[in-house]
Amino acid sequence: MVRVVATTTQVADLVRAVGGDQVAVTQVLQPNSDPHDYEPRPSDARAIEGADVVFRSGGEVDEWMEDLIATNGGDARVVDLGKSVRLRGDDPHWWQDPRNAERAVAAIETALAKAGGKGYAGRARAYTGRLRALDRRVAACIDRLPPARRTLVTSHDALGYYTDRYGLDVAGAVIPSLSTQAQPSSRAVNRLVDRIRRDRVAAIFPESSLNPKIEKAVARESGAKVGGDLWADTLGPKGSSGATYIGSIEANTDTIVSGLSGGRERCR
Repeated sequence: MVRVVATTTQVADLVRAVGGDQVAVTQVLQPNSDPHDYEPRPSDARAIEGADVVFRSGGEVDEWMEDLIATNGGDARVVDLGKSVRLRGDDPHWWQDPRNAERAVAAIETALAKAGGKGYAGRARAYTGRLRALDRRVAACIDRLPPARRTLVTSHDALGYYTDRYGLDVAGAVIPSLSTQAQPSSRAVNRLVDRIRRDRVAAIFPESSLNPKIEKAVARESGAKVGGDLWADTLGPKGSSGATYIGSIEANTDTIVSGLSGGRERCR
């Protein structure tokens, strides 16, 4: 049994998909937790001490893991998946493009094969097929939206990879930052309200792990509706629409298309 530590919910889900019953995964971040403000616990240090492989998402979302690994890493192989994907500058939210998830799966397979065990290649091929099918489904559903309806406003700048991949325009974010720890200024919020009004943006989409108080205020001021919550920085708990990586991308797409079309289009 290969002992694995995975920092984020998305990384843990991808590792389980490739590792199957050959790996025991300790997942640091739990569903609906914000990775940007996480503070490591003693149990995280103990898990790293006993790990064979540590998988990081990379970048700002789990940079808190660096000191833990340096102090408690032992003989664990550390794999930064951010180095195996195609990044947009310093934006760490690479998983929002399924093609990056496919690249991460290949890196996970390689690392697990070196750690021991069998069956990784077959599971990676099967999961890659599911990712490619997901990518096609998402693109087909987004195509149902008229170009004038493809303008998105979210809680923070977490969906850049998604919008680049599927041809959506980003009018702005309530927190205009790659991190949720930034604070929106009154001037920035007013500019966003003006842009929403000017472009007639139909809906604003909060994120599942954040308080939507400001989003609701912006919606009232601008006349936009508040759409459903998006799975941005985290997956959801078991039984939710975002409990898995593939489920989260499907659910986000359905929420976005439904919200921007006024409920006239659905993806499921």
